[in-house]
Amino acid sequence: MTSLRKYNIAFIDGQNLHLGTTRNGWKVDFKKFRVYLRDKYAVQEAYYFIGYVSEKEQDLYNNLQKAGFIVIFKEHNSLLLAKKKGNVDTDIVFEIMKQVAENKELSKILLVSGDGDYKKVVDYLVRRNLFEKILFPNKEFASSLYKKLGSEYFDYLENNDVRKKIEFL
Repeated sequence: MTSLRKYNIAFIDGQNLHLGTTRNGWKVDFKKFRVYLRDKYAVQEAYYFIGYVSEKEQDLYNNLQKAGFIVIFKEHNSLLLAKKKGNVDTDIVFEIMKQVAENKELSKILLVSGDGDYKKVVDYLVRRNLFEKILFPNKEFASSLYKKLGSEYFDYLENNDVRKKIEFL
């Protein structure tokens, strides 16, 4: 009898990660970050959500894919592309719940964002023992909605021990 291989999945709010690190004067090295997620949290699949597609950003998309991220683009009406920000929150919540419902190998979910819009899904995952951790890009981006979340469920990418492992130099 073969047992199913358990694995963790990461969901990354790309805009939140980008803004949360660059506002503090540093950038994430995607290759190092993917290795960090694999080694520290046993992440087998890492979904990187981006707000919209732009030909100017093709190098970014290529680098994300080369580093091992599965890039998910937000669907937008082509008439609104120039006006819309890349709000991927509902897409991430949907994909998390889809994994919970359909993926029998799923062990834990890891989320990279500080956005409070994920609070309900995080609470649900904690209750179901399916939540690994939320990684906040910085302390400023950590929504106050997560204050009651136990410290075992979060970390900050800006912490020196984490940042030195994933920073683009």
